Amino acid sequence: MATATLPDWNALQPGDALPPLELPPIRRLDLALYCGASGDHNPIHVDIDFARSAGMPDVFAHGMLSAAWLARLLTHWVPQPAIRSLDLRFAAITQVGERIRCTGTVAEKFEHEGRRSVRLKLMTANHEGVARLSAEALVAWP
Repeated sequence: MATATLPDWNALQPGDALPPLELPPIRRLDLALYCGASGDHNPIHVDIDFARSAGMPDVFAHGMLSAAWLARLLTHWVPQPAIRSLDLRFAAITQVGERIRCTGTVAEKFEHEGRRSVRLKLMTANHEGVARLSAEALVAWP
């Protein structure tokens, strides 16, 4: 994969969209692999009997997996060192089988601590457009 480069500051405008990140349907295997990669082995994400005993109809994705997808959206747009913050708000559970689309828009261009900066509004949504995670990111230009 190519390394992200900062978009042209002068051409960047509020309302501009980041290239979306489209993900395939979430599989149970994806959740098991994320358990191993993250160290989060909460059985509610991989054990259907445990999930049902907790009142859920099925296992569901880790909230931080959705956060990782938004971070991936960002690092496809700008280099990781440019990201200053990523604030998350979990809106709804991401279910097995859902196709997730990560999107972002430029909310604001401004100077922050003497640096050119951009505030972004980000979101994950399922294939029906229902928000699962919303976020705000701060990105700095050199």
